[in-house]
Amino acid sequence: MAVQDAYNKVFSNFQKVRDYLAPVLKDSKFKETGCITPEEFLAAGEFLVYKCPTWQWEGGLEDKKRDYLPSDKQFLVTRNVPCIRRARQMEYTEDEDQETQIDADDGDSWMYTHSTRVTKTMDEIAQNIMTEEEEEAEIRKGLEKLDVEDIPDLDDIPDMDDIPDMDDQVEEEEDPSVDTVKKNANDKVLQVRTYDVFITYDKYYQTPRIWLFGYDEERRPLTSTQVFEDVSQDYVKKTVTIETHPHLALSLASIHPCKHAEVMKRIIERMTEGLMENNNEEKEGIRVDQYLIIFLKFMSSVIPTIDYDHTIST
Repeated sequence: MAVQDAYNKVFSNFQKVRDYLAPVLKDSKFKETGCITPEEFLAAGEFLVYKCPTWQWEGGLEDKKRDYLPSDKQFLVTRNVPCIRRARQMEYTEDEDQETQIDADDGDSWMYTHSTRVTKTMDEIAQNIMTEEEEEAEIRKGLEKLDVEDIPDLDDIPDMDDIPDMDDQVEEEEDPSVDTVKKNANDKVLQVRTYDVFITYDKYYQTPRIWLFGYDEERRPLTSTQVFEDVSQDYVKKTVTIETHPHLALSLASIHPCKHAEVMKRIIERMTEGLMENNNEEKEGIRVDQYLIIFLKFMSSVIPTIDYDHTIST
């Protein structure tokens, strides 16, 4: 483990130099390559914050700001995201035992692991991104299904003053076992870990990058070993490593972005095909401001039990 940590530290310093020397992407190529420019990252971040207010922009440390992003919008963060289970606790039936493999041009591939909150196909992901008109239509459908005959007459509902006070009818007795009962009840209260999830822009790979900072049930920071318990085991210390956050003086778990562009390109292509088939009037397909919404869905394959999915309503 010490050798691996030393390697990660050296590689992290190498990445800093490489990131500094890399040119800033100027031309939009997100559909062709899966990469986005800093301006597109900003637009996608604004859309994410608009749709999911739990996400917010932050500026980070003054000496770590990047001049290709606004001073107060260096990265995105959502805090106190629940993580109820460990990744190894996830079990699946044969019907749920499905995998979607996305092949990269260099012969490698990325596997969508199983999660009850991760969509199984690209078409299903596309269907989750609805316009405001589609959302209003869904609400109208729900209202039409309401049965007004099941609503009781207001005259049949008793007045609160007419309901006798239970304290006047039941004589309380001291229960000698009450302390034991309370203790057992507290033992059964579900204690969960929480995470702060960060999204930065990686200048070298020209894609977003996820960072994780976890807390235990007592709000104490998690160790790297504990954080890896919440990562799909296929990616621990391979795709997910401990590195220095580019805008904060913290060493955090990070999902390495070396495959992000290729995988996002495949996802966008499949989602665009699905939109074209379902709506002939849709010509431009997936918009660049929807990039981070799709990106976070894709990241669920790596961190399936960190439930930031509740922040994404589109």
